[in-house]
Amino acid sequence: MIFDISHRTHYRYSQPVAQSQHVAHMLPRATPHQVVLSSALRVDPAPDLRSETIDSYGNQVTILDIDTPHEELVLHATSHVKTSLPPPIAAAPRSSWTTALVNGPRLPDGTLDLETIQFRSPSRFTPLSPAIADYASPSFADDASIHDVAMDITRRIFRDFRFDASATDVSTPIEFVLRERRGVCQDFAHLALACLRSRRIPARYVSGYILTRPAPGQPKLQGADASHAWISVWSTDNGWRDFDPTNGIAVGEEHVTVAYGADYFDVAPITGVLLGGGDHSVTVEVDVTPVG
Repeated sequence: MIFDISHRTHYRYSQPVAQSQHVAHMLPRATPHQVVLSSALRVDPAPDLRSETIDSYGNQVTILDIDTPHEELVLHATSHVKTSLPPPIAAAPRSSWTTALVNGPRLPDGTLDLETIQFRSPSRFTPLSPAIADYASPSFADDASIHDVAMDITRRIFRDFRFDASATDVSTPIEFVLRERRGVCQDFAHLALACLRSRRIPARYVSGYILTRPAPGQPKLQGADASHAWISVWSTDNGWRDFDPTNGIAVGEEHVTVAYGADYFDVAPITGVLLGGGDHSVTVEVDVTPVG
Protein backbone atom coordinates (compact mmCIF):
# COMPACT_ATOMS: atom_id res chain seq x y z
CA MET A 1 0.00 0.00 0.00
CA ILE A 2 1.05 3.60 -0.57
CA PHE A 3 0.15 6.37 1.88
CA ASP A 4 0.31 10.13 2.05
CA ILE A 5 0.80 11.16 5.68
CA SER A 6 0.40 14.59 7.23
CA HIS A 7 1.31 15.15 10.90
CA ARG A 8 0.91 18.73 12.12
CA THR A 9 1.65 19.80 15.71
CA HIS A 10 0.81 23.37 16.78
CA TYR A 11 2.00 24.81 20.12
CA ARG A 12 0.57 28.07 21.50
CA TYR A 13 2.24 29.82 24.45
CA SER A 14 0.74 32.31 26.89
CA GLN A 15 4.02 34.25 26.97
CA PRO A 16 6.79 34.62 24.39
CA VAL A 17 9.38 31.88 24.21
CA ALA A 18 12.80 33.53 24.07
CA GLN A 19 14.62 30.37 23.03
CA SER A 20 13.80 26.71 22.52
CA GLN A 21 15.56 23.51 21.57
CA HIS A 22 13.77 20.43 20.28
CA VAL A 23 14.37 16.86 19.15
CA ALA A 24 11.79 15.46 16.71
CA HIS A 25 11.07 11.90 15.56
CA MET A 26 8.46 12.74 12.91
CA LEU A 27 9.96 11.39 9.67
CA PRO A 28 9.36 7.69 8.86
CA ARG A 29 12.30 5.31 8.65
CA ALA A 30 12.99 2.61 6.09
CA THR A 31 12.34 -0.97 7.20
CA PRO A 32 12.41 -4.35 5.41
CA HIS A 33 8.68 -3.86 4.70
CA GLN A 34 8.56 -0.09 4.21
CA VAL A 35 10.03 2.30 1.64
CA VAL A 36 10.03 6.04 2.30
CA LEU A 37 9.41 7.59 -1.12
CA SER A 38 9.69 11.15 0.22
CA SER A 39 9.45 13.02 3.52
CA ALA A 40 9.87 16.56 4.81
CA LEU A 41 9.49 18.49 8.06
CA ARG A 42 8.53 22.19 7.96
CA VAL A 43 9.06 24.30 11.07
CA ASP A 44 7.60 27.76 11.80
CA PRO A 45 9.30 29.91 12.97
CA ALA A 46 12.29 28.74 10.99
CA PRO A 47 15.00 27.43 13.34
CA ASP A 48 18.30 29.27 13.61
CA LEU A 49 20.07 25.92 13.69
CA ARG A 50 18.78 22.67 12.26
CA SER A 51 20.45 19.30 11.80
CA GLU A 52 19.24 15.95 10.52
CA THR A 53 20.85 12.83 11.92
CA ILE A 54 20.36 9.11 12.54
CA ASP A 55 20.20 7.91 16.15
CA SER A 56 21.66 4.71 17.58
CA TYR A 57 18.54 2.76 16.60
CA GLY A 58 18.64 3.94 12.97
CA ASN A 59 15.76 6.42 13.33
CA GLN A 60 15.51 9.74 11.49
CA VAL A 61 16.02 12.59 14.00
CA THR A 62 15.67 16.35 13.52
CA ILE A 63 17.38 18.66 16.01
CA LEU A 64 16.13 22.28 16.20
CA ASP A 65 17.44 25.41 17.93
CA ILE A 66 15.12 28.45 17.73
CA ASP A 67 16.49 31.76 19.02
CA THR A 68 13.70 33.91 17.53
CA PRO A 69 11.11 34.96 20.18
CA HIS A 70 7.81 33.27 19.36
CA GLU A 71 4.35 32.67 20.81
CA GLU A 72 3.49 29.77 18.47
CA LEU A 73 5.44 26.84 17.08
CA VAL A 74 4.29 24.61 14.23
CA LEU A 75 5.95 21.40 13.08
CA HIS A 76 4.40 19.84 9.99
CA ALA A 77 5.73 16.52 8.72
CA THR A 78 4.59 15.18 5.35
CA SER A 79 5.55 11.76 4.02
CA HIS A 80 4.91 9.49 1.05
CA VAL A 81 5.41 5.86 2.09
CA LYS A 82 5.02 2.41 0.54
CA THR A 83 4.38 -0.58 2.82
CA SER A 84 4.24 -4.31 2.12
CA LEU A 85 3.21 -7.43 3.99
CA PRO A 86 5.91 -9.38 5.85
CA PRO A 87 6.60 -12.93 4.60
CA PRO A 88 4.50 -15.77 6.01
CA ILE A 89 5.30 -17.08 9.48
CA ALA A 90 7.74 -20.02 9.45
CA ALA A 91 5.96 -23.35 9.33
CA ALA A 92 6.34 -25.92 12.10
CA PRO A 93 8.50 -27.16 13.66
CA ARG A 94 9.30 -23.87 15.36
CA SER A 95 11.67 -23.26 18.24
CA SER A 96 10.01 -22.96 21.63
CA TRP A 97 10.56 -19.74 23.53
CA THR A 98 12.56 -21.65 26.15
CA THR A 99 14.99 -22.92 23.52
CA ALA A 100 15.32 -19.46 22.01
CA LEU A 101 16.00 -18.01 25.45
CA VAL A 102 18.83 -20.46 26.10
CA ASN A 103 20.45 -19.97 22.69
CA GLY A 104 20.02 -16.19 22.62
CA PRO A 105 20.04 -13.99 19.50
CA ARG A 106 23.15 -14.76 17.46
CA LEU A 107 24.82 -13.47 14.32
CA PRO A 108 25.69 -15.80 11.41
CA ASP A 109 29.19 -16.32 12.84
CA GLY A 110 27.73 -17.59 16.12
CA THR A 111 28.50 -14.54 18.27
CA LEU A 112 25.77 -12.91 20.33
CA ASP A 113 23.73 -10.24 18.53
CA LEU A 114 24.22 -7.31 20.90
CA GLU A 115 21.88 -4.99 18.97
CA THR A 116 19.03 -7.44 19.56
CA ILE A 117 19.98 -8.43 23.11
CA GLN A 118 19.66 -4.81 24.29
CA PHE A 119 15.87 -5.09 23.87
CA ARG A 120 15.61 -7.88 26.47
CA SER A 121 16.22 -5.50 29.38
CA PRO A 122 13.77 -3.39 31.40
CA SER A 123 13.58 0.30 30.51
CA ARG A 124 12.28 3.52 32.03
CA PHE A 125 8.66 2.79 31.04
CA THR A 126 8.83 -1.03 31.16
CA PRO A 127 10.05 -1.95 34.65
CA LEU A 128 9.68 -5.53 35.82
CA SER A 129 7.47 -6.46 38.76
CA PRO A 130 5.85 -9.58 40.23
CA ALA A 131 2.42 -8.34 39.10
CA ILE A 132 3.53 -8.01 35.48
CA ALA A 133 5.28 -11.39 35.55
CA ASP A 134 2.11 -12.97 36.94
CA TYR A 135 -0.04 -11.39 34.22
CA ALA A 136 2.38 -12.58 31.52
CA SER A 137 2.78 -16.12 32.85
CA PRO A 138 -0.25 -17.81 31.18
CA SER A 139 1.12 -16.93 27.73
CA PHE A 140 4.40 -18.79 28.27
CA ALA A 141 3.46 -22.41 27.65
CA ASP A 142 6.64 -24.52 27.53
CA ASP A 143 6.16 -25.61 23.91
CA ALA A 144 4.97 -22.23 22.58
CA SER A 145 7.09 -20.38 20.05
CA ILE A 146 8.03 -16.76 20.62
CA HIS A 147 5.53 -15.80 17.90
CA ASP A 148 2.79 -17.74 19.72
CA VAL A 149 3.68 -16.07 23.03
CA ALA A 150 3.67 -12.57 21.50
CA MET A 151 0.37 -13.17 19.72
CA ASP A 152 -1.24 -14.49 22.90
CA ILE A 153 -0.09 -11.47 24.94
CA THR A 154 -1.31 -9.17 22.16
CA ARG A 155 -4.78 -10.75 22.14
CA ARG A 156 -5.07 -10.90 25.93
CA ILE A 157 -4.29 -7.20 26.33
CA PHE A 158 -6.84 -6.38 23.63
CA ARG A 159 -9.43 -8.53 25.44
CA ASP A 160 -8.64 -7.53 29.03
CA PHE A 161 -8.08 -3.77 28.71
CA ARG A 162 -10.26 -0.86 27.64
CA PHE A 163 -9.04 2.01 25.48
CA ASP A 164 -9.55 5.20 27.51
CA ALA A 165 -7.77 8.36 26.37
CA SER A 166 -8.54 10.14 29.65
CA ALA A 167 -7.16 7.44 31.95
CA THR A 168 -3.41 8.01 31.54
CA ASP A 169 -0.71 10.38 30.32
CA VAL A 170 2.90 9.88 29.22
CA SER A 171 4.09 9.60 32.84
CA THR A 172 1.55 6.99 34.02
CA PRO A 173 3.33 3.83 35.25
CA ILE A 174 2.30 0.51 33.75
CA GLU A 175 1.49 -0.82 37.22
CA PHE A 176 -1.44 1.63 37.20
CA VAL A 177 -2.49 0.49 33.73
CA LEU A 178 -2.33 -3.14 34.81
CA ARG A 179 -4.40 -2.46 37.92
CA GLU A 180 -7.03 -0.24 36.28
CA ARG A 181 -7.25 -2.25 33.04
CA ARG A 182 -7.42 0.84 30.84
CA GLY A 183 -5.14 3.15 28.88
CA VAL A 184 -4.03 4.04 25.36
CA CYS A 185 -1.83 2.47 22.69
CA GLN A 186 1.37 3.68 24.34
CA ASP A 187 0.35 2.02 27.63
CA PHE A 188 -0.60 -1.26 25.98
CA ALA A 189 2.70 -1.34 24.06
CA HIS A 190 4.66 -0.76 27.27
CA LEU A 191 2.72 -3.47 29.09
CA ALA A 192 3.31 -5.98 26.28
CA LEU A 193 7.03 -5.15 26.27
CA ALA A 194 7.27 -5.60 30.04
CA CYS A 195 5.50 -8.97 29.79
CA LEU A 196 7.90 -10.23 27.13
CA ARG A 197 10.98 -8.84 28.82
CA SER A 198 9.93 -10.52 32.08
CA ARG A 199 11.14 -13.73 30.36
CA ARG A 200 14.03 -12.02 28.54
CA ILE A 201 12.38 -12.03 25.11
CA PRO A 202 13.80 -9.22 22.91
CA ALA A 203 11.04 -6.73 22.13
CA ARG A 204 11.08 -3.07 21.08
CA TYR A 205 8.65 -0.15 21.09
CA VAL A 206 7.45 1.09 17.68
CA SER A 207 5.93 4.50 16.96
CA GLY A 208 4.04 5.33 13.80
CA TYR A 209 0.57 5.48 12.29
CA ILE A 210 -2.27 3.13 11.41
CA LEU A 211 -4.89 3.55 8.72
CA THR A 212 -8.23 4.31 10.36
CA ARG A 213 -11.57 3.94 8.65
CA PRO A 214 -14.72 6.02 9.28
CA ALA A 215 -17.96 4.39 10.36
CA PRO A 216 -20.05 3.03 7.47
CA GLY A 217 -21.69 5.86 5.57
CA GLN A 218 -19.59 8.54 7.30
CA PRO A 219 -16.90 10.69 5.64
CA LYS A 220 -13.29 10.47 6.80
CA LEU A 221 -12.69 13.59 8.91
CA GLN A 222 -9.69 15.77 8.09
CA GLY A 223 -7.03 15.61 10.79
CA ALA A 224 -8.89 12.96 12.78
CA ASP A 225 -6.21 10.25 12.62
CA ALA A 226 -3.55 9.92 15.33
CA SER A 227 -0.10 8.66 16.09
CA HIS A 228 0.00 5.02 17.09
CA ALA A 229 2.28 2.65 19.00
CA TRP A 230 2.85 -1.10 18.93
CA ILE A 231 5.67 -3.60 19.53
CA SER A 232 8.21 -5.59 17.53
CA VAL A 233 9.35 -9.00 18.82
CA TRP A 234 12.41 -11.01 17.80
CA SER A 235 12.53 -14.77 17.26
CA THR A 236 15.03 -17.19 15.77
CA ASP A 237 12.46 -18.47 13.27
CA ASN A 238 11.02 -15.19 11.98
CA GLY A 239 13.36 -12.34 12.94
CA TRP A 240 11.54 -9.15 13.95
CA ARG A 241 7.74 -9.31 13.74
CA ASP A 242 5.31 -6.58 14.80
CA PHE A 243 2.20 -6.92 16.97
CA ASP A 244 -0.49 -4.37 17.85
CA PRO A 245 -1.96 -5.01 21.34
CA THR A 246 -4.33 -2.03 21.04
CA ASN A 247 -6.13 -3.83 18.21
CA GLY A 248 -5.22 -7.44 19.04
CA ILE A 249 -3.57 -8.15 15.68
CA ALA A 250 -0.30 -8.92 13.97
CA VAL A 251 0.86 -5.83 12.10
CA GLY A 252 0.36 -5.77 8.35
CA GLU A 253 0.64 -3.23 5.57
CA GLU A 254 -1.78 -0.69 7.12
CA HIS A 255 0.78 0.32 9.79
CA VAL A 256 3.44 2.92 8.98
CA THR A 257 6.61 2.88 11.09
CA VAL A 258 8.26 6.14 12.17
CA ALA A 259 10.79 4.97 14.76
CA TYR A 260 11.62 2.29 17.29
CA GLY A 261 13.50 2.10 20.58
CA ALA A 262 13.37 0.62 24.07
CA ASP A 263 10.20 2.57 24.92
CA TYR A 264 8.36 5.85 24.28
CA PHE A 265 11.19 7.91 25.79
CA ASP A 266 13.46 6.99 22.86
CA VAL A 267 11.00 7.92 20.10
CA ALA A 268 8.71 10.70 21.38
CA PRO A 269 7.52 12.76 18.37
CA ILE A 270 8.70 16.04 19.92
CA THR A 271 10.72 16.77 23.04
CA GLY A 272 12.51 19.94 24.09
CA VAL A 273 13.32 22.71 26.53
CA LEU A 274 12.00 26.27 26.54
CA LEU A 275 13.14 29.59 27.95
CA GLY A 276 9.89 31.41 28.75
CA GLY A 277 6.53 30.49 27.29
CA GLY A 278 4.36 30.33 30.42
CA ASP A 279 1.40 28.00 29.95
CA HIS A 280 0.92 26.29 26.63
CA SER A 281 -1.63 24.37 24.61
CA VAL A 282 -1.03 21.91 21.79
CA THR A 283 -3.11 20.78 18.83
CA VAL A 284 -2.20 17.69 16.81
CA GLU A 285 -3.72 16.84 13.42
CA VAL A 286 -2.83 13.62 11.62
CA ASP A 287 -4.04 12.32 8.27
CA VAL A 288 -3.15 8.89 6.89
CA THR A 289 -4.48 8.70 3.33
CA PRO A 290 -4.19 5.66 1.03
CA VAL A 291 -3.11 6.59 -2.50
CA GLY A 292 -4.92 4.95 -5.38
